[in-house]
Amino acid sequence: MLFDPRIPETAPSRGFPVPLEGTRSVLLQASSQGKDPALEFAASVAAGLERRPRSLDCRFLYDEEGSRLYEEITRQPEYYLTRTEASLLARYAVDISRLTGPATLVEFGSGYSVKTDYLLSAYEAWSPEVSYLPVDVSDSALRGAICAINRAHPAVRVIALHGTFEEAFALFDHVSPILALFLGSTVGNMNEEESRDFFTRVADHLRPGDHFLLGVDLLKDKGLLEAAYNDAAGVSAAFTGNLFVRMNRELGSQIDTSGLEHVARFDAEKEQIEIHARFLRAQTLELPLLQRSFRIEAGEEILTEISRKYRIETLLPEMETVGFRLRRLFTDERRWFALLLLEKG
Repeated sequence: MLFDPRIPETAPSRGFPVPLEGTRSVLLQASSQGKDPALEFAASVAAGLERRPRSLDCRFLYDEEGSRLYEEITRQPEYYLTRTEASLLARYAVDISRLTGPATLVEFGSGYSVKTDYLLSAYEAWSPEVSYLPVDVSDSALRGAICAINRAHPAVRVIALHGTFEEAFALFDHVSPILALFLGSTVGNMNEEESRDFFTRVADHLRPGDHFLLGVDLLKDKGLLEAAYNDAAGVSAAFTGNLFVRMNRELGSQIDTSGLEHVARFDAEKEQIEIHARFLRAQTLELPLLQRSFRIEAGEEILTEISRKYRIETLLPEMETVGFRLRRLFTDERRWFALLLLEKG
């Protein structure tokens, strides 16, 4: 989406930036402060290629084209996650709003905020003044979300943060009571250590009585899982390939993307899908900003993303350990997906 001049924009410097008086929507550019985006991207790629096995940070999958492709993935027949979670939100959004009472909705990894529509409608029934704070690394997705919410929910105040999850915590002290949202099983993109740290950080920044709604994909048949990340239309493959297209465009990496293959498979021991880009022939990946280059051999795979699958019986004790208690568990009839409504103790 192109820049929309109707969306006021500001860049915070210290603490919580106060939105413009009377403005219903504002876009905060937290991630632009004091950083060179291209240099940060290049440094992340170099660090990932130095690791063994090699891996890349999945947050860089979500440029404008990557965000568009991800939304297309969610509409593929094999990708059950979004449809199943959306049906749970449609069915239980009112129950969730009644359990939490009026709250500011803060969403991590919000994307285009499509599923959040059910929750916004439910909370509007409580109060004419509803505030929604989406947080995402994709500027285009946030702009699209703001425009869509302005049309569908003109009374909702949207304070969007273009930045990382860590940068969002500075907002929490100013908007309690909070319902923090982490939907789409996005938490599955984090490894065990990263997710534990994230849950701890969320709990530490919430006040007693605040809530956290967590969406997780549950462990199931390997065939169903692998099909979801290898759709017949090839959208998932295009999504993986787009990361390297972005590296060529922004970093001058000179990768022949026709020599890459999307590989997604389930690791039963780790209980996670692992997505790789396999190099069909040897190539040299250039990073001119750092004056570095990396030789990638034929057949070598670079991990671009993981998607962990969960067991409720092991996840709940982890959430209790960091300070949450379960208010309500919502799941579908097949127990493919779950929403956990948690309260900070």
